[in-house]
This record gives sequence, structure tokens and C-alpha cells, in this order.
Amino acid sequence: MATKILLFPILKFLTLLLITLHCTTTTTVVAQAPAPGPSGPTNITKILEKAGQFTTLIRLMKATQLGDQINTQLNNSNQGMTVFAPTDNAFSSLKPGTLNSLSDQDKVSLLQFHVVPTYLTTSQLQTVSNPLRTQAGDTASNKFPLNVTAAGNQVNVSTGVVDTPVSNSIYTDGTLAVYQVDKVLLPMSLFGTPAPAPAPEPLKKKKSGAEDGAPAKDDGSASADASGAVVFGSHWHGLSIGVVAFITMLYL
Repeated sequence: MATKILLFPILKFLTLLLITLHCTTTTTVVAQAPAPGPSGPTNITKILEKAGQFTTLIRLMKATQLGDQINTQLNNSNQGMTVFAPTDNAFSSLKPGTLNSLSDQDKVSLLQFHVVPTYLTTSQLQTVSNPLRTQAGDTASNKFPLNVTAAGNQVNVSTGVVDTPVSNSIYTDGTLAVYQVDKVLLPMSLFGTPAPAPAPEPLKKKKSGAEDGAPAKDDGSASADASGAVVFGSHWHGLSIGVVAFITMLYL
């Protein structure tokens, strides 16, 4: 009986010790594996920075505030977006002074021409209807037409000024798709060759009065000829009468 009494406190102590150790171990495991937090808002410039080789595009997006506009639209709507991202080499391939020759509004239009306000997967790019409408607006032939064609697994983008393949998929999350292109997409409205001016119409010859039914201009010559003929005829008639009268008198 005494042995049982002595063992009881020992068993109680061991039980408390095991419970304490179990709780400590459980707490440690939970601390090492926290639940994943919610993902941050989409940021186009951070995506491009992580991908690398898009320094010029990032600089232009910040200067025109287009990057902030894209982020706002992505995080406040479910419409989605597709961005064609030219590399630094693509911008370096432009003629010297090309970007500097553009006004601030033209730079905005140039960047907006690279943004389609719809999320497009690579498979959708192969079957999309042309021309694609971009954030630059008008798709008329001399404005901002953007056409996407596919040959096998290769997707090409054409603007009427340049033609370039989609070389890589940089980012996709079901809302935003970013595709690498190796040429800057130059729109017709900013870089297209202007249409030649129409040739002037030939001058029409004025019709003369006789041809168009108007009375001919009287310059006096016709009247003079007519009056001369009348006077000459009168004199000749008078002379003839005089000769006849003279001959008659001789025979009387």
C-alpha cells in the first residue's frame, strides 16, 4: 500500500512532464511552418525587373505613369491584360533619336500599343481575331493596327511597320500575360510612311460661246463687212441705171 502511495506522485509528475514536452514540440512545429499569407498586388514593373533586360521599358513606363495605370487596372478589375514587352536590345535597334523625337503623348501611345486589355494565353494568340485592339485605340489601317499570326508553334506580331516573333513567355497568372518581343512595336500612325498627296485635277477648258449655245461676241468686223457690201451694192445699182438711161437717150 505504501509503495502505491509513493508511485502515485511519480506517475503524476511523469504525466505532466510528457504533456509539457508534447505541447512544446507542437508549438515548435507550428512556428516553423506558418500558413502562407495572401499574395501581394500585381506589379508590372517588378515583374519586368525580375525578368531582367527590360530597363528601357521600365523607365518609359515610370516616366509615362503607364505602369501605375496597368497595376491599377489589374488590381481593380477582372478583365485581365496582355503585355508585349520589347527588350533593351529591341530599343537599342531603333534609329538614333527615335524616342527623343516623340512627344510625351506619342510616347504614351507607343507604350499603350504594346498593351492588349484582354488576357490572352499562348494558345489564344494563335487563334485570335485580327486586328487586336490595344490600349492605344483606333485599329484603322493608318492608325494602330496590331495583327497576330501563327505558323506552327511560332506566333508573330505585325504592325504594318515591323514584324517580330513572340520569343518568350515571361509571366502569366491567369490575369496578366507578359510576352517578350525582340522589336519595338511601331504603330502606323507614328512611324508609317505618309500617303502621297493626290495629284491636282487638270483644269477644264472653257467652251466658246458658239459651242455652249451662247451668242458669239460681236467684234464689229461682221457689221463692217455687211455695211460695206450694202454700200457697194447701192453704188453699182445706181451706176447701172445711169448707163441704161444714157444709151436710151442716144437712140431717141
